[in-house]
Amino acid sequence: MTRGEVDSSVRRRAEYSTDASNYRVVPEVVVFPKDTDDAIAALDVARELKVPITARGAGTSIAGNSIGTGVVLDFSQHVHRVRRIDPQARTARIEPGVVMSSLQAQAAPHGLRFGPDPSTQNRATLGGMIGNNACGPHAVAFGRTADNVVDLDVVDGTGRRFTARSGDPTFADVPGLADLVRDNLALIRTEFGRFGRQVSGYSLEHLLPENGSDLAKALVGTEGSLVTILGATVRLVPMPSKPTLVVLGYPDMPSAADDVPALLDLHPFAIEGLDARLVDVVRRHRGEASVPPLPPGAGWLMVEVGGQTPAEAQANAEAIVAASGSEATIILPAGPEATAMWQIRADGAGLAGRTPAGKQAWPGWEDSAVPPARLGAYLRDLDALMARYGVDGLPYGHFGDGCIHLRIDIPLETSGSVLRTFMTDAATLVAKYGGSMSGEHGDGRARSELLPLMYSADAIALMERFKALFDPEDVMNPGIVVRPSAIDEDLRRPQARPVLAKVGADAKGISKRAGFTGFSFAHDDGDLTKAVHRCVGVGKCRADTSASGGFMCPSYQATKDEKDVTRGRARVLQEAVNGTLVGGLTAPEVRESLDLCLSCKACSSDCPAGVDMAQYKSEVLHRTYKGKLRPVDHYALGWLPRWARLAGTMPRFVNKLLGVRPIARLVLALGGMDTRREVPAFAEVPFRTWWKRGGATQGVPGLALGQQPGRPPGAAPRPRVVLWTDSFSDALSPSVPQAAVKVLTAAGYDVVVPDEQACCGLTWISTGQLDGARKRLEKLLSVLGPYAVNGIPIMGLEPSCTAVLRSDLLDLFPDDPRAKAVAAATRTLAELLTSVDTAPDTRSGWTLPDLSDVTAVVQPHCHQHSVMGFRADERLLKDAGARIEVLAGCCGLAGNFGMQKGHYDVSVAVAENALLPALRDAAEGDVYLADGYSCRTQADQLAGVQGKALVELLAERL
Repeated sequence: MTRGEVDSSVRRRAEYSTDASNYRVVPEVVVFPKDTDDAIAALDVARELKVPITARGAGTSIAGNSIGTGVVLDFSQHVHRVRRIDPQARTARIEPGVVMSSLQAQAAPHGLRFGPDPSTQNRATLGGMIGNNACGPHAVAFGRTADNVVDLDVVDGTGRRFTARSGDPTFADVPGLADLVRDNLALIRTEFGRFGRQVSGYSLEHLLPENGSDLAKALVGTEGSLVTILGATVRLVPMPSKPTLVVLGYPDMPSAADDVPALLDLHPFAIEGLDARLVDVVRRHRGEASVPPLPPGAGWLMVEVGGQTPAEAQANAEAIVAASGSEATIILPAGPEATAMWQIRADGAGLAGRTPAGKQAWPGWEDSAVPPARLGAYLRDLDALMARYGVDGLPYGHFGDGCIHLRIDIPLETSGSVLRTFMTDAATLVAKYGGSMSGEHGDGRARSELLPLMYSADAIALMERFKALFDPEDVMNPGIVVRPSAIDEDLRRPQARPVLAKVGADAKGISKRAGFTGFSFAHDDGDLTKAVHRCVGVGKCRADTSASGGFMCPSYQATKDEKDVTRGRARVLQEAVNGTLVGGLTAPEVRESLDLCLSCKACSSDCPAGVDMAQYKSEVLHRTYKGKLRPVDHYALGWLPRWARLAGTMPRFVNKLLGVRPIARLVLALGGMDTRREVPAFAEVPFRTWWKRGGATQGVPGLALGQQPGRPPGAAPRPRVVLWTDSFSDALSPSVPQAAVKVLTAAGYDVVVPDEQACCGLTWISTGQLDGARKRLEKLLSVLGPYAVNGIPIMGLEPSCTAVLRSDLLDLFPDDPRAKAVAAATRTLAELLTSVDTAPDTRSGWTLPDLSDVTAVVQPHCHQHSVMGFRADERLLKDAGARIEVLAGCCGLAGNFGMQKGHYDVSVAVAENALLPALRDAAEGDVYLADGYSCRTQADQLAGVQGKALVELLAERL
């Protein structure tokens, strides 16, 4: 009997029906063992019932290695401890669910690290790395996972539990294995382990006596098809000192590959290849500032070297430059520019998910490898093969090991026929070069069928006999390596039907002119199905942010449940549009999956594949409730600007009434909100009322109504800026726009406040009332559009509302030129004051207020982080002399989310990720700085801390 959760629900099975591959296999049940004994109990039951067993960590397997039809064992939730680190022996004892970055963090104080470091290291588990024989960029220096495993605690398909290690030529724990090796020495020596990245098939070369008769290493990379890993002892290595990055430019990627052998002789830590088009994707997706200056070229090598001193590291870097054939080079010492380059490389799997033409690219021929000396020639032939098929992709990868990562825009929307023929031809090509179909991710469902193109019939038969010794009943991850599934069987994408964005659109897209049902999804050809299939499962949303912080998937950071991560939600939506497991977008499984999505939009920027779960959630709610009665909180919170205007007619009475706690609780309960929350107070004088009464000129002698302070009559005109006052700032926090008037005027602008209120419809968008949002944005375009088309900047105050104008507005009005003009004209305060185009003229006497005595805890709003970015604000604060701690993580209130009934506990848990600890640690007199009204409200209600907007801080110091 297992003590851990055993879940056979439709939603859970949907979440675990796929990994980071092209394949979809629905399990019967998902089990979350509490510990090793619990896992053994689950394995015993499955084996007795002859149910297939698939072990899973982070589920980032690209070849379909971690999905199965029977029992899926998820070790990542509970069985994830580093049991012991031995600094003298340089080893660590770990459980299979340990995330690699967690091991690195615990080994770092001893000056040690685990050598192999795949790009998914902040979510990949050691069990998965052992299962696939993961490598990563630094395998050039430290070897593969197999080279760094000391012993393995395993259970095989017969129920035997034993410790696999080196040095036992009798292989006493596995009867028949010694005879199998002795009888096939010549075959093993000639066909297995021909070069370092030959990962396809079983690595039987480790069983040879000259290789130490090492069963542990031989079991690494067997993809769960022989044993389930319960624990391991792994080798640690000293941390590299003074890492320095050399970037070498080349006319194309094959030319870059040609240079690799000469560089290997200098023993670098890493040699990575990067296609220039991949970097162009980053520029488009994240902005020019996210990419450091690079030497010219169509492709680059990233070569990392080290040294005991900075001077030695520099000398080693210069030696790399001298040995290379590149005439375009740059050396980046350890720092933000080098980190940015490594981040681009780490996000490669997601960034390469779209071709330069914007087509979806798929894994499959994902990590082929050849001996490094033959890499350039192989790449040229691979380019020719892709050209023959009319397909494209963005190559990158571990050039120092001859391993290429490549996602290709094979048309999987309707069938897998092209996938089959292309993969067969590609496998034939890599065999010609003495290479391996897999260089680090294993064969899985993607390549196992093609192993006979790489191995002789005798070698295939030997691998079958090897498996039979461990798993005679074929219950361990069947269909992998031995007796494989067909490569075009169980493909996920062809099963999904189009869900089009326009009423009356045909099945091929949006060719018929008709009205949008919600968002246009123009970036995905008007098809919600294509949009949700942006998620290819790389799992960056599951990243362990305990050390570095992060915005993406705040509810997952609180619960650690796959249900609450962007990928898990995307999988349920994919099943909903496929329609065979989850019964459509209105199914209860979809509502349950989306319930704890905060609509923070962090995935829209942080997910390398560009998934925007906030948009998908809004669209699903729109489709679910269109023409129907909605949950009461959609009216209470979704119509908040309406209620604020109504309350503004008698704010003192409303505030006094809602200040009576029993009445407030009743109102909250009737509105579908958590009664532990407080109702915010409404402004006694909203900003627009204050402005119309001449508030900006009150108390300034001699000024006419509306005349800007400091402007004598008849003075030369100054640059104008529209101060767009959103509903929150107007009715709930008027001190913010009042401060903006003061700062903008001092900075030399003439402030324009439009006569009519312009609501962005944010609360309608977040509750999926997209028809209502359109009405409000149509009005907004009529108010702000004339200013925008005439080149007058529009300054937003509330980050979430400003983000609507920069993102959602364009998707809701894709064909309206006013929308493009408004989006282009909209600025945050920091952008306005620091942009080359709109910064104040310093000749007017404007200088930033002195903030050198300010120490601030700064909470960027999630929508600002995701849409506008926070760099301008951070630069402005530092230029003004402030000392700041910028939080990386959501506040947890997230507009309506934290107010809704059933969300309070998660909202508080999210706040505990970053916000509340920072406020508790803040010194007396430190400022809490947050432009988001929600962020300030959360700090007030949970910590009793009053926050300020940036513009208020600047106004105080003028």
